[in-house]
Amino acid sequence: MFPAVVKTLCTTAASAALVLAGACAAPARAAAGGAAPAYRPSAAQQAMVDDLEQRTFRWFWDSADPVTGMVPDHYPGESFSSIAAVGFGLTAYGIGVERGYITREQAVQRTLATLKFFHDAPQNASEDDAAGYHGFFYHFLDMQTGKREGRWTELSSVDTTLLLGGVLFAQSYYDRATAEEEQIRALADAIYRAVEWPWMQARPPLISMGWTPGGKFIPADWKGYNEGKLVYILALGSPTHPVDPVAWKAWSSTNDTTWGRFYGQTFLNFAPLFGHQYTEAWIDFRGIRDDWNRQHNLDYFENGRRATYSQRNYAIANPGGWTGYGKNVWGLTASNGPGGFIVKSAQGEKKFEGYTARGAGLDYISDDGTIAPTAAGGSIAFAPEIVIPALAEMKRRYGKHIYDQYGFVDAFNPSFHTQTELRTGKLVPDLGWVDDEQLGIDQGPILLMIANWRSGFVWSVMKKNAYIRKGLERAGFTGGWLDEATATP
Repeated sequence: MFPAVVKTLCTTAASAALVLAGACAAPARAAAGGAAPAYRPSAAQQAMVDDLEQRTFRWFWDSADPVTGMVPDHYPGESFSSIAAVGFGLTAYGIGVERGYITREQAVQRTLATLKFFHDAPQNASEDDAAGYHGFFYHFLDMQTGKREGRWTELSSVDTTLLLGGVLFAQSYYDRATAEEEQIRALADAIYRAVEWPWMQARPPLISMGWTPGGKFIPADWKGYNEGKLVYILALGSPTHPVDPVAWKAWSSTNDTTWGRFYGQTFLNFAPLFGHQYTEAWIDFRGIRDDWNRQHNLDYFENGRRATYSQRNYAIANPGGWTGYGKNVWGLTASNGPGGFIVKSAQGEKKFEGYTARGAGLDYISDDGTIAPTAAGGSIAFAPEIVIPALAEMKRRYGKHIYDQYGFVDAFNPSFHTQTELRTGKLVPDLGWVDDEQLGIDQGPILLMIANWRSGFVWSVMKKNAYIRKGLERAGFTGGWLDEATATP
């Protein structure tokens, strides 16, 4: 299944290029308590991150419907709403207040409109006249009506969870004794309490990936290390419809199958970097450990750090021979791509995908030369010393075409130059395929993780939430900030 180069490349003679490039060196170890070692960017690098942060925030602020609060799946252009993007957006508004991009009153009004809309949205078993069912919401909703976008989209457990990340952020961030902020807290509480997590356990103790009125439960569950961490933490923390702690044990029971060494790093593998970023965007795992962490002497933050270094090492080795890859141009995760094409040349056939979960790990390799800046940007809190130079280099080298009013476009591919009809993006002479839009679920990790790298802002807010704390404790996490004062909703 995997090419020979996958096997512990940094321990073989084939790794000479990596050694010379410094890629096989272990990342600097986390300081006591799990904190990343200090990294001080240059003034120019800091200005670049500041600019990226503001532009990425503007994507959420400009794209969302101010009446419904719906955030589009992709923008600019016509789009349905992604409920996961709404969750990132609800968190973005707080970041905007802290950074001075908008006033607190503006954030309150946008947040209140969003929560009212979701709180009042119809919940029933119909095919076309509902936004959700049993407290869960459909993956994609109509931007204006807030109802299911089409019969092709599922009631999604993980996307509902990412929405709830933003809902619970709002509950803890808007803590003032005003009528509007009190209403935000009440609505957020009601939305979270309404989710019937055990109903989604089609095959207990695991949680199903989703449900449709026509097909019923999806025949797949959240099991094995992935973005499902947040699904189980929120399901465990529910004050009304919790799942049993055995669910976390079941979810993590296969962790050892993807624990191992890949491109110079030993870690719990998940090929696309979003699996190391989505839960971590809201939850600070530094210094807190579950049973599996304790057995392997690391926390999930450190695991994400190693995954980030491993992907950079993979790009330096560049086993696929893709154009542009190197120590400061890298990043594989779920993203747009040129499309489903097979290109033939003297060097053989190469397949280029559209939207897919690209990645490189022990679990699988999916790489067609498409680079997604969010893969690096969403890891800035893990490894700023390699992420910031990568963002700066990609902007310097390709910025004229891949960096616009909303920051980095979703993806680009310097190896694709075929003249053909594209579903998305465009061909740029002497560069290759370049996307012409951003995706909410890729903008979100960039923005939230910049805030966490800068000050731990999102993490600090979420630590105040009693439901987050309860979910972590019921999953078996101890240590670090969990041993500090009790949180309140």
